[in-house]
Amino acid sequence: MTFHSETEHHEQSSNLADNPAAELDARPLPEQWRIRDLLIFIAVGFFTLVAANFLVFIGYIFLGPLVHWTAPIEDLKTNVIFLLSFQLVWYILLLAYIYFFITWYYKASFAGALKWKGLSVHRTIRYLLGGAALSLAVVLMSLVLPQQKSYPLEKLFNSPASAYAIAAFAVLVAPFMEELLFRGLLFAFFEKHGGLTFAVAATAILFAGLHIPEYWGAWTNVLMILIVGFAFSIVRGLTGSVTPSFVLHLAYNGSQMLLLFLQTQHFHRMPAGFLIFR
Repeated sequence: MTFHSETEHHEQSSNLADNPAAELDARPLPEQWRIRDLLIFIAVGFFTLVAANFLVFIGYIFLGPLVHWTAPIEDLKTNVIFLLSFQLVWYILLLAYIYFFITWYYKASFAGALKWKGLSVHRTIRYLLGGAALSLAVVLMSLVLPQQKSYPLEKLFNSPASAYAIAAFAVLVAPFMEELLFRGLLFAFFEKHGGLTFAVAATAILFAGLHIPEYWGAWTNVLMILIVGFAFSIVRGLTGSVTPSFVLHLAYNGSQMLLLFLQTQHFHRMPAGFLIFR
């Protein structure tokens, strides 16, 4: 044990008074994953959703004459490129907020706080195969369970170009952002305040809820998305890391799109009830 003299203690106090940065560093770090932070995140989510919609509309209005876009404004709500651009901008805004919130306010590592841990090559291969197997299981279930003939997501696959754009988004963007949001951020909040079991169930249910608009009316598909969500969340809970669920999600979406690509003659023939992914 080391004792400091009164003079040394006075000098340390004087240094803190003369150096505000040192005093700031000495303050305790804010508690992570508070309910207040979750409520703020939800509010930011709605705000960025509106902002993304506004930004993409403004971009279309200003860039349209330059690149000769001719689609009427009222038709944009069914335009695949516009919808994907809107969702991409929203994801970018959310990612920026989450990154700066964790690194600036929590003063924590972005990857560390959200449990993005390293994964060995052997385990990566296992989760890739697991995602492919999960995709195949869903396809087999879809052959047995009753299917509706049409749902909103199918209608977006209205051309090969649209199908390629959706496939690219489903593989390159959706797994990362959805795992970041559900098995990263929300899982951390729910695990702290409700325990591991609650975090697994809540994130799986919310994950399925996110996809209800895409499968509206096709409730069998929503049920299978819920099962897939539980698989991702259980893997996150068992491993304590988002990385395995991300790899599983990536392989699942990739396998779904590959099967669809082969089934539809390179996205040129789209049968009804063909897609259960994300």
